[in-house]
Amino acid sequence: MQAQQQGAGPVAVVVVTWNSAEVLPGFLDSLPSGMAGLDWRLVVADNDSADDTVAVVRKHAPEATVVETGRNGGYSFGINAALRAAAAWEGGFGAVLICNPDVRMAEGCAAALVGALGTPLPDGTEVGISVPVLHEEDGELIHSLRRESSVTRALGEAVLGNRRAGRFPRWSELVTAPDAYAGRTEADWATGALLALSPACVAACGPWDESFFLYSEETDYCLRARDLGLRTRLEPEARARHLGGDSRVSPRLWSLLVVNRVRLFRRRHGLPATVAFRSAVLLRELSRAALGREPARAAVRALLGAPRSPHQEV
Repeated sequence: MQAQQQGAGPVAVVVVTWNSAEVLPGFLDSLPSGMAGLDWRLVVADNDSADDTVAVVRKHAPEATVVETGRNGGYSFGINAALRAAAAWEGGFGAVLICNPDVRMAEGCAAALVGALGTPLPDGTEVGISVPVLHEEDGELIHSLRRESSVTRALGEAVLGNRRAGRFPRWSELVTAPDAYAGRTEADWATGALLALSPACVAACGPWDESFFLYSEETDYCLRARDLGLRTRLEPEARARHLGGDSRVSPRLWSLLVVNRVRLFRRRHGLPATVAFRSAVLLRELSRAALGREPARAAVRALLGAPRSPHQEV
């Protein structure tokens, strides 16, 4: 089976938790079906939960490797802690599956994702990251594929809105074309609720960037992988549900998402382009703030007054 040829060790199923006790039982119960056909081991990095998260893991998955990080250092911090623990397993690990605890994989989802890794592509690159077709809890398709940020795409989203602009590759980061989710589609990056990483990708990209506490860490990782010839591809035979979506309603999380988009853009582009990109993002948030949307108001405040630090370039 191709899925078993991604490394000598088992697939490392990496989950980062923080006060996740409510959603964990469903995730853990769904793993045997979702991971069917694979040799796998679970490693949970808990970022200092104040609830019963760790107890839930130990009860429902006593064989799991549990890393209690001791502090909430962010999503990348947790992923890196989990990968270090998996590297210490006898024989190490093969492919990696990065999962949010509020993901529910359909049967055989992981095998389809892992089986796609390493597939050669016509341009001489290969699949280093594979992602499933994601649906909301109510069954609605999640547009999880993304194009790399650009000034024109940020402006298009500001003027037209994400979904309308998504029909035009030049004018939106969001990929909304139905056929993109019906076949094997390469993208610059994909949302990080569920990602399979090849051993080659893990080795080439190294640690996840811990300067992103939350949001844009998967963007950074996928773009770094792409730069190294390891592409992100949607695997239509792999399906999962994602119960999340807090960033849509929480002003704090939405403002963090928006600011981190600009920070990442600054790392990959010069100052003039970053000023234009930041202005386009600000225009989008201002237009929504004018409609009374509190998350957008929080994002405007963050963009205009975000404190500078060694890890914050904007």
